[in-house]
Amino acid sequence: MARQLGHVKYKGTIGDIRHFKIKGMTGNFAGMNGGATGEQIKNGASFVRTRENMNEFAGCATVGKSIRAGQSQLMKQMSDPQFTGRLTGVVKKINLEDQSEARGVRAILITAVPQHLIGLNFNRNNTVEGSFTGKFETVANAGRNSVTLTVEPFEALKQLKVPAGATHFRFVNSISVISDYAYNSLTKVYEPIEPALNELSKVAYSDYIEIAPGENPEVSIVSALAGTPVMTDSVSLLSCVGIEFSQKAGDNYYVFSVGNSMKIKNVF
Repeated sequence: MARQLGHVKYKGTIGDIRHFKIKGMTGNFAGMNGGATGEQIKNGASFVRTRENMNEFAGCATVGKSIRAGQSQLMKQMSDPQFTGRLTGVVKKINLEDQSEARGVRAILITAVPQHLIGLNFNRNNTVEGSFTGKFETVANAGRNSVTLTVEPFEALKQLKVPAGATHFRFVNSISVISDYAYNSLTKVYEPIEPALNELSKVAYSDYIEIAPGENPEVSIVSALAGTPVMTDSVSLLSCVGIEFSQKAGDNYYVFSVGNSMKIKNVF
């Protein structure tokens, strides 16, 4: 793949060279046209492995979409442009762990290997670890439909990486349900094993905390799913912790579009 450094731009193809852009990256790129046809990939005997990979990748993308849907209220201000791709890559690792199904239709069992998701930051440029050096923990109740976030006493000016102009911040305790997924040979797509529970979510916030000298007391935030649904062995509860910065003007708080951070702290 070539990368254009000069000032001449073009659209479409010149001979066997095509011109394109890549989301999240600056500049213009070029590559060669060609490769196998769609018919060859769909039916060719030499492309069996390709079809298997494509089928599983589509399933991983579906699971990633469900995870993002469960956190949809926070995605805009908490994630970077490459998060979707990074998340799909993590889900693919989970997919590869399954030994119960044939290659090409392996299940995506988050309940079996939740460790792959733990610690995943939604924005790799603004991580929770880089934004806050204090200590915090999340604990789920026995039914796994509620999570309590506890933040130990801290000093905002010493333990926060504050974006310019921010006057206040608040902690975010966000939970969402993600079902295990299996391939349905009738519909030819990956589907959640527990569709009724999949993507259920709840976001809870601390009070606004002024960024000022002095120690702040312990913070405790409970986030509970509506209706206290009964969790099954085929679902996981994602426990996400975030830090959201804002600027106070009069009686209103205006959320920053930069400087915020969130990660998957635990999977219950």
